[in-house]
Amino acid sequence: MAESGTGPRNTLSIRDNRTGRDYEVEVHEGNVIRAMDLRQIRVNEDDFGMMSYDPAFTNTASTRSSITEIDGARGILRYRGYPIEQLAEKSTFLEVAYLLLKGDLPTADELDTFIHDVTFHTYAHENVIKLLNGFRYDAHAMGIATSLVSALSTFYPDAKEVHDPEKRWIQIVRLVAKMPTLAAFAYRHHRGLPYVYPENELSYTANFLNMLFRIGVRDYAPSPVLERALDVLFILHADHEQNCSTTTMRVIGSAHADPFCALSGAMAALYGPLHGGANEAVLRMLTEIGSTDNIPAFMESVRKGERRLMGFGHRVYKAYDPRASIIKTTAHEVFEFTGRNPLLDIALELEKIALQEEYFVSRNLYPNVDFYSGLIYQALGFPVEMFPVLFAIPRTVGWLAQWEEMLEDSEQKIARPRQIYTGAGERNWVPIADRG
Repeated sequence: MAESGTGPRNTLSIRDNRTGRDYEVEVHEGNVIRAMDLRQIRVNEDDFGMMSYDPAFTNTASTRSSITEIDGARGILRYRGYPIEQLAEKSTFLEVAYLLLKGDLPTADELDTFIHDVTFHTYAHENVIKLLNGFRYDAHAMGIATSLVSALSTFYPDAKEVHDPEKRWIQIVRLVAKMPTLAAFAYRHHRGLPYVYPENELSYTANFLNMLFRIGVRDYAPSPVLERALDVLFILHADHEQNCSTTTMRVIGSAHADPFCALSGAMAALYGPLHGGANEAVLRMLTEIGSTDNIPAFMESVRKGERRLMGFGHRVYKAYDPRASIIKTTAHEVFEFTGRNPLLDIALELEKIALQEEYFVSRNLYPNVDFYSGLIYQALGFPVEMFPVLFAIPRTVGWLAQWEEMLEDSEQKIARPRQIYTGAGERNWVPIADRG
């Protein structure tokens, strides 16, 4: 019940008009109340108590996190406090991976050790090849990769010891190291090509490109432009707060499942076209438009609600996605090397219109990270089936950082949302001859 008093308090007063009772709940973090504080609001003692109804968790915070900060209104994205613009310009992916996993940018010695440990674990058990050969020749690369990650759980039974920090770190390193290998194997299987094993003298992204595209010859040296472009894309996709797949990782992890199983669940969520398939949808849209001459008619159909403008707008960002401007610059650098993709001209014209017209500006339809990333992946030689896999490789780092943070959070329990039951009341069983 609310207590009398004067002066401002860091609380929220609630009057229940059903009973005339007043309640006072504490406000945390400036604008947060604890859902369990609503439980005290009851009509009578047998009442379950008040709860909130929030489909898709659009306005519910399930955790406190120190990993990624997003300010959608101002277009801000920071990893552990560092602006994404600085990290994309000055860091390597493994340096950012260490930051996300450990909380601080590494020293030179710490980074060298981390790179060594990741490199040491790039090889996968040979039995993984047997699993690969069991998939159809045309199996989707993301389906293969998701299955392989789950299978790794059986190779490392020590991964079940999730409360042992040293054991957790070993699994984290294993997953960061092996994801490019599994992804490349899935790609080669899809292409009907022999598997290429890791070359550990190469960098993280160069080694990945080597396992993907090397044909025959022993030595492979990817272009520094393409290697850096992939590194930047990996940095931009490394984490993005409590999205669908990250929430899945945390929910599965809350049952104390091992990280391989939890991560395969997160990958399955990412596999969904509403999550990890957005850049593929952008490419399909640009291909369908075909020419800048067709843009006016297409945009008019968007205004009429007949078409969707793929790659524009975001659930969180209400300003320009900071990752989009970085990727746009990277796209130009890649096309200078590979040759200009005619779809880029269509993309640039769409962006120009969307940033100028009131219809799009008023709806916060600014380009997001998916708008240019598909064009880059296509320029690098990836088929669209690989796009979600390419997303999953760097996001593995974010998923693991979120998973470990969840395990170390004393407030977290096994995830178990409430429901509002809308089904039938109690009914008596009827013999089958009397039904209907």
